[in-house]
Amino acid sequence: MGWLRWLNRGGVWVWVLLVGLTLALGSCAIPQIKAEERLFLPLAVEVLDIYNLPSQDFQETTVGGISALAYDRSVDQFYALSDDRGRFGPPRFYRLTMGFGLGDDGQPQFKDVSIQSVTPFTDGEGNPYPQGYLDPEGLALSPRNTVLMSSEGDVGRGIPPFLGEFDRETGRLVTSFRIPDRFLPDDANPPTQGVRNNLSFESLTINASPGTAGQTEPFRLFTATESALVQDYDPDPYQPLRSRFLHYLIGEDQSTLIAEHAYPLDLEPSGAVVNGLTELLLIDQGGHFLALERAFGLRGFNVRLYQLATGGATDTSTIASLRGVEGISPIRKHLVLDFADITVPVDNLEGMTLGPRLPDGSQSLILVSDNNFEANRPTQLILLRLQG
Repeated sequence: MGWLRWLNRGGVWVWVLLVGLTLALGSCAIPQIKAEERLFLPLAVEVLDIYNLPSQDFQETTVGGISALAYDRSVDQFYALSDDRGRFGPPRFYRLTMGFGLGDDGQPQFKDVSIQSVTPFTDGEGNPYPQGYLDPEGLALSPRNTVLMSSEGDVGRGIPPFLGEFDRETGRLVTSFRIPDRFLPDDANPPTQGVRNNLSFESLTINASPGTAGQTEPFRLFTATESALVQDYDPDPYQPLRSRFLHYLIGEDQSTLIAEHAYPLDLEPSGAVVNGLTELLLIDQGGHFLALERAFGLRGFNVRLYQLATGGATDTSTIASLRGVEGISPIRKHLVLDFADITVPVDNLEGMTLGPRLPDGSQSLILVSDNNFEANRPTQLILLRLQG
């Protein structure tokens, strides 16, 4: 009891001490971190170099229309997808090598880019696809020595969008993945549901490295529509549109749609004739991605690079139409780079991949443009340093 009596007699002093500590802690310069900032990785990019690949022919095909890029680190080789529907050669992908060095300023830069081979896509019987049937837009290298490809289809001709897996060496179809009915245009004129023409599956990425043939471990595949579906479209120009983002689980004998989320597009710029999501790139196993948004109109190209955080986004797979629906938590996005802020104008950027380590040890990020097969327009390759 003597300790308690002493505590009572000295209680005023203890109280004063505690107040002093509280005031001292309150005056410390503790950084205030917003909840949104904790959603994203601390990423930054730096534009290092731009390389213009001239228009050229290669093995009876015209090199152009490059809409996607992928990199196989195990053999230091790039894959480039052409979105040719059959006008300048069959639907196809190229293998490329890219060399990097240091410039006079000590910064990494492109040294040389060389096309090594071309592989056409064929159906399961090894036959060429009819002209116009495929519109290849998204590309990824799977861990089972195959190429994954997304095609936009052609609404006007009744050709549906397509997700397929092809042998990497022969280009022959191995399997196709089921696309939910809500993405398929109906027979109405005009359609009342499904993807809108030329605004379908432009992007594709997976969560596994290329690996080697024979691997059967399941992996995840992600794709998204370039813009809103017909049933989601809001004609109000002051309301941003929402794309749909799909998450598949791919196994040895299965392909299952795990979830679907709403992706909030930037508000369409004044005078734009096209605006949408052109590429996705998974950057970790925690649901973080890089995304390219591209608009084109009277002011030329407007391209922005975002980081995405998918955690906490509402599953929209059971929502027939997103138009006017509230209470949905969309994918969150954070601006990484607005290309309007760099000194060199960029072109029609549609592809993106993580490349090799650069000569200074930093991680490369490489973007590519689609020149739409215009002879006087090069294919633009942009080298960035990714830090984070």
